[in-house]
Amino acid sequence: MSLDLLSTPTATKPWENPAAYWGDMTHALADLSGPIAAINAEALRYNALDLVVRAGGVPIRVASKSVRVREVLDAVLALPGYQGILAFTLPEALWLADTHDDIVLGYPTADRAAIAALAASEAAAAHVTLMVDDLAQLDLVDAVAAPGARPEIRVAIDADASWRAPGLGHIGVLRSPVHEAAEVAALARSIAARPGFRLVGLMMYEAQIAGQGDATGRGDAAIRWMQRRSGAELLERRAAIVAALRDIAPLEFVNGGGTGSLELTASDQSVTELTAGSGLLAGHLFDGYRAFDPAPAAAFALDVVRKPEPDVATVLGGGWIASGPALESRQPRPVWPAGLRTAPREGAGEVQTPLRGEAARGLRTGDRVWFRHSKSGELAERVDRYHVVEAGARVGELATYRGEGKAFL
Repeated sequence: MSLDLLSTPTATKPWENPAAYWGDMTHALADLSGPIAAINAEALRYNALDLVVRAGGVPIRVASKSVRVREVLDAVLALPGYQGILAFTLPEALWLADTHDDIVLGYPTADRAAIAALAASEAAAAHVTLMVDDLAQLDLVDAVAAPGARPEIRVAIDADASWRAPGLGHIGVLRSPVHEAAEVAALARSIAARPGFRLVGLMMYEAQIAGQGDATGRGDAAIRWMQRRSGAELLERRAAIVAALRDIAPLEFVNGGGTGSLELTASDQSVTELTAGSGLLAGHLFDGYRAFDPAPAAAFALDVVRKPEPDVATVLGGGWIASGPALESRQPRPVWPAGLRTAPREGAGEVQTPLRGEAARGLRTGDRVWFRHSKSGELAERVDRYHVVEAGARVGELATYRGEGKAFL
């Protein structure tokens, strides 16, 4: 189907009435057996436009790992305010390069076959930018395809945006080894001196701000304090890094941010573009933020198959656990009927998931329970298609990467 996000949004927000919202989703897909993954087009449209508003005029590069559906990527990129893709593997980037001309690889690669394919294609080399943070990554490219025997390879530097807090140590993800302006500049000078490479960009992802909710009810005051301090430090350091790099190479882009930090990163004058993806489909990890309230655009439904106790309903399947630490936050969350919860000793199971709560008393075999995945993009690795619902009716379906026969990670 052709997904249109340019049409006029509805005046109401149907997800604000959960009974009607999930009831309409259930009715629209009632003739299908679970498990069913669905996208609500109205919620996706709202989220896509809300991200543009939050970005304040700074272009948004779409993080494909948080979507993993080509038609959704295309529909979002058709909206004013979006520009380019941040891919998660080089094979994926090469696949997308057949139809897109601005793809930045968000992570370093050691995929020799994909590097060889990139080096063998002038068109792909012109459309795909590799991400590096160490000269060893350039050595690997040269070992696969010598500089004189391949097109010039576009590269960007991934600089560490974590906070080295006095007395607290490293706060943020363990990502790039280059942190200070002098370290990034030294790497940039080495890249600029290497034949066969062209330094075109910088990326700095502040995960401790973008990926950490500040309204979860768990240590919010401390998190907000950390984010204020980290944001102030990063504003100064990123400006110094960009100034140093612009003396070495003419940067095409300086990328920063994520769904959770668009306003902060957009205010940084050294940043030329933002990245967002999770806020489009809105996994439940992104519910606990003060700055925005995303609509539950993607969800999945499982069917009740047994009732071991009056207040327990067991659904078939459910164990679609998100990556990250093995915490409750990585489990899929039952959202309708309201009030259901997983059993502490079983959680979301490989084959079945018992759900306890008063709402379970009213569930019968064959009834449907709706879940939201923790992460926005990982649900697509479990299903081959999303059914699309709009205005309470099923209007089509969209193939996931898996549905197109692709498994990149």
